[in-house]
Amino acid sequence: MKKTFVMMAALLAGGVMMAATADTLGVAQVVSMADDAPDAPKPAGKWTTLSTPALKISEHMYQNWSSSGNSQIDITGTFFGNYKYSHPRFVWDNIVDLAYGYAWQDLDNSKNDSLGRFETHRKSTDKIDLTSAISWKAYKDWGASFTANFKSQFGNGYEYDGIGQSANATLVSSFLAPGYLTTALSFEHKRENWTVSLSFLTGKTTFVCNDSLIQNDRTYGVIQKDTAYKTNHNYTHAYFALGSYVKAMYLKKDILPNLDLYARAELFYDYKKSKNMAWSDHMSDGSSKYTLSDDEEWADLEKFGWLKKRAFETDLDFELKLDYRFSKNISVNFALNMKWDTDFSGMGTIGHWQLYQMAGLQVFFNWKTPKAN
Repeated sequence: MKKTFVMMAALLAGGVMMAATADTLGVAQVVSMADDAPDAPKPAGKWTTLSTPALKISEHMYQNWSSSGNSQIDITGTFFGNYKYSHPRFVWDNIVDLAYGYAWQDLDNSKNDSLGRFETHRKSTDKIDLTSAISWKAYKDWGASFTANFKSQFGNGYEYDGIGQSANATLVSSFLAPGYLTTALSFEHKRENWTVSLSFLTGKTTFVCNDSLIQNDRTYGVIQKDTAYKTNHNYTHAYFALGSYVKAMYLKKDILPNLDLYARAELFYDYKKSKNMAWSDHMSDGSSKYTLSDDEEWADLEKFGWLKKRAFETDLDFELKLDYRFSKNISVNFALNMKWDTDFSGMGTIGHWQLYQMAGLQVFFNWKTPKAN
């Protein structure tokens, strides 16, 4: 843990020093300009803010309906905020992306309903994604940036076995279990609609602040040695990875009339992971930190070359959003999020893959408050 926080502090300190250096150079430039032109105004920054809270509600009710169906109610609240400070010398961009949804479903619509109405109620979506980035322009479309990103969830997540009140719920996640803090010093190429960042010095800290999850092997990578935490109760709750990071974003308003597109792809490779994988000894001791899906075998993975092994170890997070605006406050939207993470053993049949897809109608409220100072 001490190494974790020392390395995190070093990365954050590096970002602060870069900001201070850039600011000092900028001030010196302004002073020089002031000597030549005493009445020249100092460069000023401008805040541009966008806050978009939204509430999505869907309801279906069936009573004595010949074609049948299950009554259900789904309520989801979302919040997206973009708070940008634009200065002649740098840009400070902050993004808040939050969502939480809950669904109630009636599994028995007969008149002899013994379980009651809406006997099943489960979480439908849960997201915390916070990003803060400061960037400096170096040459044309190239620059440098320091980025900090935090991801987690609000409530508990469960794996269910059964339906209704008789279902057995097994805890698989909760707030800060897992949580991810990523800090990166990056080279950045930015255009009007897209941005690509490349970093060879990225710190990614994974948190699992829940002992019961660790006891049940839901470690999300904070335990890198399979047997270390089983021999005592000194649980490790964080793992710091140092690696390379690539992030690409594309945001285009009106790719077609009233249709917006947002796409994001993130890749992270842990320099230490190849040492933790133990490709050569997983067959001898019968244990591994990886759980293979039904159609995978270790014999197949052993045939991987260097590049395929590195790709197998690389974390992927891909997100796609489409929004079509009917009017100022009503839109339909589609979202797809795919993740590959070998530290997640999986709850279904697709192993390390995670998949989320959503389509719906949205009523939203928009507040735009540009400010200048």
